[in-house]
Amino acid sequence: MSKYYYEKGGRNSRKKLVKHLGIVFSIIGLMTAIYIFYPLILWQIFFEGTFASPSIQAPIPRSTVVNPETLGSLISQAGNLISGVDYTNARNWFPGYGVPGSKKAKVPYYSVSIPKLNIKNATVSTVDTNLSSHLVNYPGTPAPSEAGNAVVFGHSTLPQLFNPNDYKTIFANAYQLKQSDIIYVNIASITYKYRIFNISVVDPDNTSIFNQDTSDSYLTLVTCTPPGTVWKRLIIKSKLEKI
Repeated sequence: MSKYYYEKGGRNSRKKLVKHLGIVFSIIGLMTAIYIFYPLILWQIFFEGTFASPSIQAPIPRSTVVNPETLGSLISQAGNLISGVDYTNARNWFPGYGVPGSKKAKVPYYSVSIPKLNIKNATVSTVDTNLSSHLVNYPGTPAPSEAGNAVVFGHSTLPQLFNPNDYKTIFANAYQLKQSDIIYVNIASITYKYRIFNISVVDPDNTSIFNQDTSDSYLTLVTCTPPGTVWKRLIIKSKLEKI
């Protein structure tokens, strides 16, 4: 007479499922921890000296880098990344801010050159907000040469990955800019010269960078900082120089 044996596969399946879920949650936890502590380490090693410079209006002091509010901010942003916030769309950089009116720029595209960063004729779009393809003149803000504040967004990443021709890394070295450095803008074959007069670091919910002053023509560059994170925003303001 033949004997038959039956395996209790249900229990083994549950054990495998629990094991796999444990691995998945461990990986998620590790990624979150890396995201939280990576900018703190990066800040201490590479950028604290640069952003502590007197030329930076609002540097991030050491005392705020490790306080509970800062850690809470980093945890929140880690959650945003895990949930799939698209930072190639400039509209997602300041989540509490909408388009300031329906003003349409006079030109669809223009170019920006920053000699100190070896950026030459980088394309700036006024018609869409896709940062992976070009720099973005934020909707509702004027184009350079016009009265008011043209706000231009660009991506940053780790400085060692900087490529002036890659719009996903183009502002990786923007932290090296100083007051009095020059930015050139070419619109319809006319070149305008802007001189940097103010550099600051703000939180993602600080929308004062969009404020308009129509007494002159201003150009504001915006990127994430420290490079390689979406923790803060580096704001570089410049003013049109009369020739």
